[in-house]
Amino acid sequence: MSSPTPIPPGALDVRPANEASWEELRAVFGTTDYPGRCQCRRYKVLEHDWRASTPEERAGRLREESRCGTPDAESTTGLVAYFGGTPVGWAAVEPRTAYPRLLRTRVPWTGRQEDRADDGVWAVTCLLTRREYRRRGITYGLARATVPYARDRGARALEAYPMITTPGVEITWGELHVGSREVFAEAGFREVSRPTLRRVVMRVDF
Repeated sequence: MSSPTPIPPGALDVRPANEASWEELRAVFGTTDYPGRCQCRRYKVLEHDWRASTPEERAGRLREESRCGTPDAESTTGLVAYFGGTPVGWAAVEPRTAYPRLLRTRVPWTGRQEDRADDGVWAVTCLLTRREYRRRGITYGLARATVPYARDRGARALEAYPMITTPGVEITWGELHVGSREVFAEAGFREVSRPTLRRVVMRVDF
């Protein structure tokens, strides 16, 4: 069986999520699989709120916070990638303080002295590819697009918390929603810490 044809970053049209419709976001996330259950809420709420919510409620919050369908909105919660006019990917990128669970998670801070309340530092917490377009390199274009997006909105720095992937060693999709080290390295991020054997913190300082 042949490998899917790669989609180069330059072939993608990446836009703020408020310029997308709710139907387009739904097409990217789907209603099943990990993205359909999570709706990009994993880092947005604390554990007890996560457990108490349903996928439908999480989808409602995504719709509200992304301000999709409102092109003149002053803010949104991420980016949507299009290929040939079809919505194919999502990147969550906001000030780091927008992710309460991230701020309380031990791993990203291990070995670092960081002011977690510094909203001048932004974070990429999720890279998502629509099911039928996976394994075609879309996350590379998404990661690249987060850099000028955050910089142009006043970010002092942009962080990501990807996984280290090893050939032949499977990582579940639920783990890899944060992206892989190679994806962010190609987007210009540099490694600043390696808190676990499989997790790195990568960063761009503006």
